[in-house]
Amino acid sequence: MCRIGAIKSKRYIHPSMALKLMRSQQEGHDDSGFAFVMQDLGGIFETYKDLPCLSMAATVQGTRLAEDILHDIGFSRVLQWSPEVNHQKGLKISPMPNYIFEVLQYPKSHKYATKEEKEELLIDTCLKIRKTLEENNSGYIYSFWPDILTLKEIGSPKDIGTYFNLWNDKEGPYAKIITAQCRQNTNYDIVRYAAHPFVLEGYTVLANGENTFYEKNKLYQQGLYKGYVGFESDSQCFLYTLHYVNKILKWPLKYFMHVINPLSYDSINQRKDKDILLRIKASLEHLETNGPNAVLAVTPDGKLLCVCDPKKLRPVAIGRNEDTVIMTSEVAGINDILPHRDIRKDIYPKEREMVVINNDLTVERWQQ
Repeated sequence: MCRIGAIKSKRYIHPSMALKLMRSQQEGHDDSGFAFVMQDLGGIFETYKDLPCLSMAATVQGTRLAEDILHDIGFSRVLQWSPEVNHQKGLKISPMPNYIFEVLQYPKSHKYATKEEKEELLIDTCLKIRKTLEENNSGYIYSFWPDILTLKEIGSPKDIGTYFNLWNDKEGPYAKIITAQCRQNTNYDIVRYAAHPFVLEGYTVLANGENTFYEKNKLYQQGLYKGYVGFESDSQCFLYTLHYVNKILKWPLKYFMHVINPLSYDSINQRKDKDILLRIKASLEHLETNGPNAVLAVTPDGKLLCVCDPKKLRPVAIGRNEDTVIMTSEVAGINDILPHRDIRKDIYPKEREMVVINNDLTVERWQQ
């Protein structure tokens, strides 16, 4: 069973906090990897929130290929952050030669472009870079979106933290939202793309458990949107469904759980909103998932959410104080990060429940 975690704070926090959160749940580790996504960036990135941030790991050739693509399209570099890596002997890690984290200015052709036109440019550019890197086996692009930074690595979480100097909270990037998972994919090949969290156009998802309807989801999603690619993990389907429901269809967030975990016909027919739920169940049956699983997600506007399936065989705990909320697999992790919180306010989501943390850290609980 994997371990997942999400931290949302009113203040900027360091990725070392995510490492410490996962360290308390180390029985869920197998030294296969560590990955995190940082959103609402601070530090040196804070003044560039409207510009796209590129996160990549590549060979020298892959770096040049990506740079050529960006240059040809018209992007120009504004800021670059290079982690000071530690080449200490004995670290269990399989690093790439280059790690690229940089903020880019939009091409002059998009100076007066709409938000939608800029977003279209970013997803097209990301897909082009990914395809080129895959064809040359020369690297990985993790995210290319404003105010988001992503790192995925293979190896021991502790050693990955040491290699990238992430245990030192005085240096490096900061953010108000960090999602993380310590453990690589266990059902498929161990590749960097398969590591949670998954990111698409400002949406982030990570999951603990299984989606045994993966093949059904995959076959359907491949034809829905050009950005639904890869499918290195069955949990990517949760990301694509959230994106499809909330961004493409523009449905309220609460309908996400009705799509992935639809109620039975008997239960639906007893509800006032049965007409809507029956249409969802009929039209999007191929996006239904099957657990056991617990899903954490972040929306582009910064909401943090948790959804538990009907089986509720994967644990989730939520703890908070006045300026920070943590969602994670085990309360032990919360105890390490927020030891002085009021534990009476801890939340243990139930089956068929969605918990949403708003930007002011108020909590909404929606029982399906």
